Amino acid sequence: EADPGMPMSFYARSGKRLLDLTLAVLALPWLLGVMAVVALLVRLRLGSPVLFRHQRPGFLGRPFILYKFRTMTESGSGLPELQADAERLTSFGRFLRSTSLDELPQLFNVLKGDMSLVGPRPLLMRYLPLYSREQARRHEVKPGITGWAQVNGRNAVSWEDKFTLDVWYADHLSLWLDLRIIFLTLWKVLTQDGVSQPGFVTAEEFTGEAQGSAGEAK
Repeated sequence: EADPGMPMSFYARSGKRLLDLTLAVLALPWLLGVMAVVALLVRLRLGSPVLFRHQRPGFLGRPFILYKFRTMTESGSGLPELQADAERLTSFGRFLRSTSLDELPQLFNVLKGDMSLVGPRPLLMRYLPLYSREQARRHEVKPGITGWAQVNGRNAVSWEDKFTLDVWYADHLSLWLDLRIIFLTLWKVLTQDGVSQPGFVTAEEFTGEAQGSAGEAK
């Protein structure tokens, strides 16, 4: 776990949460219609449930339930995990991921306070014991819908580089950095840059080593 005793700036203590709530509340009236359409399409194309719920580590590694729109069909093929993910991800699911529409329900995670608009992406609970002490510092801030690693390569960068970027963000957290990341995110979504790592559904599985297999780590 990260050290909860680190000194925090005023922005980190209060301003960031205020920015999250302000932008989320302003965006929701515009995005609720989009989410309703996406939810209907997911229901028609992939069936129920519409939402993918998964436990992820939040601030200081504490677990919370993350919400996303489903992008995969139900498992049942009996294939190994690598093949199952590749087989289950439909063209519609790829579209949702490439446009980041699957991430929209995380606005409710932001409103609940589990996540921030900007921060390291919440990965998988099973990764927690695999982090080095330095890499674990990514949990010194709340996870985000987007982050410094996402605007500097997203899933196309290595785990080592991604964690270095996450820790750099935790050390340089500021209003101006968050606003910069938000604007850069809009550009990345429009250009669909770095959506997946070559050869993987999203990115290779983090094993604490150089090699891994594809997994739902987005």
